Amino acid sequence: MDRFCTSDRFEYLQGLVTEFQDTDSEEAKEQILANLANFAYEPRNMEALRMLQVTELFLDMLTEDNENFVEFGIGGLCNLSMDQECRDQILQSGGIPLVTGCLSSHRDETVLSAITTLMNLTTAESCSQTTDNAVVQCMLRFSLTRNPRLSNLAAVFLQDYCSQEQVDRARELMQGHTQSVVGIPLPKD
Repeated sequence: MDRFCTSDRFEYLQGLVTEFQDTDSEEAKEQILANLANFAYEPRNMEALRMLQVTELFLDMLTEDNENFVEFGIGGLCNLSMDQECRDQILQSGGIPLVTGCLSSHRDETVLSAITTLMNLTTAESCSQTTDNAVVQCMLRFSLTRNPRLSNLAAVFLQDYCSQEQVDRARELMQGHTQSVVGIPLPKD
């Protein structure tokens, strides 16, 4: 993609979005979503991805039954949410509940991307949603898992994005309920 000028980059990404919309093959859609998620990592692609409404496409994938669609959708949102304008689009589209819904996935990558996306979406205005009690309880639970990637990321979330008061309140509410916090299972170790 480095060799493309801006207009070629836009046309290429537009072609991927059009192909995604036109194909009936789930396998092809998965591959296209994975490619778009990877392109969302490159800052030079952000403007084109915003114009093509790829943020909305990724948000739509979070409610799909196909776990690959969800994984690639949240992975793409994770990459896009590093960009301020894309972050604002996700927030304005009501994306936080969709992202927090991904915390219940049994797939490590989906959960890791969801946690990172919540971190990226946390602003002074959104922190009441991104760090609500259910999310904090979930992070406390994740911090206890044997999966070091998940436990470390959850610990960072709790330390950097939550107040001690929030953590203490969530711990208090969790006492005696460590196996079924807000009904969110841990991903398989």
